[in-house]
Amino acid sequence: MKLSVILIAHDMAREIPRTLRSMARDYQVGAQDLEYEVLLVDNGSPQAPDPASWADIDVPVRLLSVDNPSASPTPAINLGLQQARGEIVCYMCDAAHMLSPGVFYWALTTYRAFANAVVAIRYFYLGPDEQTQSVAEGYNQEIEDQLLQQIDWPGDGYRLFEICTPLRAGAPLVHWLNRIGETNCLFLRRSLFQAIGGADERFDLPGGGFVNMDIFKRASEAADTRVFQVIGEGSFHQLHGGITTNSHGQTRDDTLQAYWKNYREIRDSDQLVADVPYFHLGKMQTAASNITARERRKARAAGRLV
Repeated sequence: MKLSVILIAHDMAREIPRTLRSMARDYQVGAQDLEYEVLLVDNGSPQAPDPASWADIDVPVRLLSVDNPSASPTPAINLGLQQARGEIVCYMCDAAHMLSPGVFYWALTTYRAFANAVVAIRYFYLGPDEQTQSVAEGYNQEIEDQLLQQIDWPGDGYRLFEICTPLRAGAPLVHWLNRIGETNCLFLRRSLFQAIGGADERFDLPGGGFVNMDIFKRASEAADTRVFQVIGEGSFHQLHGGITTNSHGQTRDDTLQAYWKNYREIRDSDQLVADVPYFHLGKMQTAASNITARERRKARAAGRLV
C-alpha cells in the first residue's frame, strides 16, 4: 500500500464527514487508482464516530479506538502508526482539518523525486481570522456552515482559499515561502516515523501540548531527510472547540505556558522549529490561493505593514 492517512479524532461528529470527503477518490487529484487507507483513530469520544455518516463517501476508512483514551492524543497517534500499512504516512493530529484537492498529488509527487522527503502542508483556519481571534468576535459553527455553503463546497475544493485565514504564528505578513513550524498535515515515510519513535507519550497534557510540532521537528532533523513545503495547497481547520485554537485571553496564555513547561522538561530546549533548509514545490491554482497578495492587503488595513 502506498499511503496511510492517520486521523486523530475526539468528539468531531460534525467535522469528520467533511474531512473524509476532502480525502475521497473523486476529490483528491489522482486518487482514483491510489492504494491508500484512512485510519480514523477515535480518542475517547463521548459517542464513537458513526460510519453511517461517511457511508456515501468514496474513501477507504478503517475506524480504530483507543482502549484507554487519555486527554493527550499521543497514544492514539502511536496506535495509528502501529496499524498503518502504507509506505508513506500522512499524519494529521486533528481530524477536523479539510484538505485542498492537490494535497495527495503534490506530496506523492515529491516522493517520486526525493526518497527521504518530509512534506508539510500549510495550516489555515476557516473563517475571517485566526480562530483564536474570530471566535472571540462571534465566529461560530453556524457561520462556518454558511461559508461552506456559499462556496458550494465540495464542488471546487480550491474555493476553500476564499473563506480562510493562514496560521500566522505572529508574523506580520504571511506568504507561501514563510518557513512554517507547525502543520496538521505531515507526510513522512512510515519507516522514518517509526525510527524517530512515533509520538513521545511524555507529551501527556490535554491536546498533547507541543507534540505535533515535536514530531515535525524530529522528522525534519533526521539524517538524510529533505523538508518540503507545498505551495498552493492547504489544510483547513474547522471550528470544533480545540484546546488552543478556539481559546483566547488568559485561558489560552495559561495553556501555552503549561505546554512550554512540558516541552522544556522533555527536550530541555526552547527550540520548536528545525534549523534545516526548507524546499518548496507546488502551484497556485486560483487567485484566492495567492495568499501573499491577500495577506498584504489585510496587513495594511490592520496597520501591521506600512
